[in-house]
Amino acid sequence: MADLRLLLAAIEATGEAILITSAELDEPGPRIEYVNPAFTRITGYEAHEVLGRTPRLLQGPRTDPAVLVRMRSALATGEAFQGEAVNYRKDGSTYVVEWLITPVREAGGRITNWVSAQRDITERRAYEDRQALLVRELHHRVKNTLATVQAVLNATVRSSPSVAEFNQAFSGRIASLAKTHALITEDVFQAASFEGLLRAELSPYDQDGRITLEGPAVVLPSELAVPVGMALHELTTNALRHGALAEPGGRLAVTWWVEEGAEGRGLRWDWNEHDGPPVAPPAREGFGSKLLNRVLIAQAAAEVYVGYEPDGVHVSVRLPLPQASR
Repeated sequence: MADLRLLLAAIEATGEAILITSAELDEPGPRIEYVNPAFTRITGYEAHEVLGRTPRLLQGPRTDPAVLVRMRSALATGEAFQGEAVNYRKDGSTYVVEWLITPVREAGGRITNWVSAQRDITERRAYEDRQALLVRELHHRVKNTLATVQAVLNATVRSSPSVAEFNQAFSGRIASLAKTHALITEDVFQAASFEGLLRAELSPYDQDGRITLEGPAVVLPSELAVPVGMALHELTTNALRHGALAEPGGRLAVTWWVEEGAEGRGLRWDWNEHDGPPVAPPAREGFGSKLLNRVLIAQAAAEVYVGYEPDGVHVSVRLPLPQASR
């Protein structure tokens, strides 16, 4: 009797739900004969509410019938069964349960009861699903990144008059791409803020308040953050070489806001350079212009305007935002 009391105390104290049923498998059985306190904590049912009833009361529309068929087949042959399924609590909420059901046999081998140890693995399953999603996203993003690097390489080769200029331009573009991916990777939702992309490019050149950034918090998913990050890098590089940031007194102002219109949500941003050297439309389309006019349009469905004003370059972009964007 002391051993039985010790065993019962262990079962009552365990964190896993323990369920003991009668042996018959056909409805209305098996009948619940015992549940421990952990069962009550997980399901919301008190012991007196389930004793004499079937464990089927925990099943519902989202419970996979295929799992139940496999369980029934194993138990019908007297074998133990281990599996997972969606169960329903007393209040109707769902949880993912991991079962281990084993038979209890009498001396002659006849099964008299089933003992089911059950564990709530909802959080673990959600974590595993999230990890699987991240792996798929990473695989997709790596493929896109390699394609982007190839495109940048080819375009830089065509637009660079010398090996030295190629090295400088290509290294800068790859470094910008790496910064964008670092911002995306650090975010749990695999996204990057528009302001974060701006600061990653412009912070090293913000001396004496010559750069002003103003706008609300806007987060871009990875498929938008990559082309936007590259566009901002090209604008920054052009401003450093030929625009406002090339002059000690030059200034740059970037403002952005979110529009709600008939075409849906959109990010509008203006890049305005002031007090730099005189500007004029380029004689030929360089890589930066190609990226603004093609990559942003092709990859992000953006509308792009570039103006060469007497006071400096002005760029205006409207970028459609997905409805799920935070």
